[in-house]
Amino acid sequence: MYQQWSVTLPDLTGEEERNACIYVPDAALTRSDRRYPVLYMFDGQNLFRDEDATYGKSWGFLDYLTEHNVPLIVAGVECSHHAETDECGGRLSEYSPFDVTLRRLGFIKGRGPLTMNYYVNQFKPYIDENFPTLPDREHTFIGGSSMGGLMTIYALMEYNEVFSRGAALSPAFDFCSREMTELIRSADVGETVLYMDLGQQEMRSQRAKKRYAAFASELIRKGVLLTDRVVPGGFHSEASWERQMEFFLPTLFYELP
Repeated sequence: MYQQWSVTLPDLTGEEERNACIYVPDAALTRSDRRYPVLYMFDGQNLFRDEDATYGKSWGFLDYLTEHNVPLIVAGVECSHHAETDECGGRLSEYSPFDVTLRRLGFIKGRGPLTMNYYVNQFKPYIDENFPTLPDREHTFIGGSSMGGLMTIYALMEYNEVFSRGAALSPAFDFCSREMTELIRSADVGETVLYMDLGQQEMRSQRAKKRYAAFASELIRKGVLLTDRVVPGGFHSEASWERQMEFFLPTLFYELP
């Protein structure tokens, strides 16, 4: 079962509407006693249907979850499509945990905390109230790619009492590496599972290899139960991330209570 509806994020874009979307296993329609873990995702427009995707190609969650009968609810919210120079900021601003200044784009206001405040205090309560979820920490996951991957790690560190497991595909560590390193080192985390990967085509430079390895090491030192993977032939796109579902979904479910 797939649903889509309109939401507003007042702290980010006022009363402007954007889409939220959700997949619920069809079994929930016939078994009212069945409840499911929830994977919250960033870039909701790219999750389910190609016609909604920013670049015309989605992750294909709808087909994969249905075909494989995965007992999981997946929910996401569309990102901002404003230019970064707009007063409210665009996707980079919404998915940046910290203020940053980039050589190419200049100053980017970090509105990631506002985004997470919406996910934790408005979106998750709505999903728990209206769908057959297992709302406890152990069954609440978060995931995303690129800036969404960066936000996934931020959420696991900063909102660890809410999210126990995550999937960060091609996380954009270059965006605010110093701040993220400090956050990981200072975070107070319980038992936390993370799948993290980077495509082979994204690791051509020594700098990319060293930075990715450094973040993996920081997470392991923190005690995160990390599944760390370099994707053979992988690149930075939904088509590549779609092919990793058979790897990161089992990680999210591994030894799940």
